[in-house]
Amino acid sequence: MNFGAQQGPVEIATADIVAGLRGYRLPALLGWYDVKLRYRRSTLGPFWLTISMAVMIGAMALVFGQIFGQPLADFLPFLCAGLIVWGFIAAMLTEGCMSFISADYIIKELPLPLFSHILRVYFRNTLILLHNIIILPIVLLAFGKGFPLTSLLSLVGFVLVSLNLLWMALLTSVLCTRYRDMPPIISNVVQIGFYLTPIIWPPHLLPGRASLIVDLNPLAHIVAVVRDPLLGQMPTTLNWTVTFAIAIVGWAVTIVFYGSYKRRIAYWL
Repeated sequence: MNFGAQQGPVEIATADIVAGLRGYRLPALLGWYDVKLRYRRSTLGPFWLTISMAVMIGAMALVFGQIFGQPLADFLPFLCAGLIVWGFIAAMLTEGCMSFISADYIIKELPLPLFSHILRVYFRNTLILLHNIIILPIVLLAFGKGFPLTSLLSLVGFVLVSLNLLWMALLTSVLCTRYRDMPPIISNVVQIGFYLTPIIWPPHLLPGRASLIVDLNPLAHIVAVVRDPLLGQMPTTLNWTVTFAIAIVGWAVTIVFYGSYKRRIAYWL
């Protein structure tokens, strides 16, 4: 009797995800190798990522700080934390949706859990995030601001953000493998999300009902649960509730969807 044929979508998806998590060492190693390979023979290696991010933060702070009339001592840390967190989110969404397509040669040759390819992108971008986050304490110290104790709460926020980004990457990977027009659509949506999310503009500048742009934007809440503790601020109850709810609903939908189409992915590549 073939018990595998009787498995439902939830069992299929859960088995693959659990197998991917158990074998996390391989995608972690591959993610590390991706970053190392990108900067092979470079003297500074991955720290070019940090330098590039620092230059962009400094340039944008000078320009947008003047445009919005914000004191540099307040605006630069806000912008720095926001861009670093957003860079991680944007990379996970744009690169994550290509996880299966980028690994098509591996998927066709090796019987690895497909979720391992999502984890590879996650570990790669987490490593880049760790390089970039070095900029924030330097900025805070430059303006005589200590590292707040609330920063520890950002670790909880990071876990929630990671849970959200993993299901988003998994769901969009299936869609992008089936429909090859999806990657540029997702890239454009992420770009629009950047301007609608308070990354380069402080939310308190929005007048009246325009503040609904922040309240109704799920990305704003996802960014806030990591960025605000880093700046010594407590995320609101709405920030936590929305981020947690998105994770629960998103994973529920993704597991059913992924389990329904997992066996077709290799044929779509």
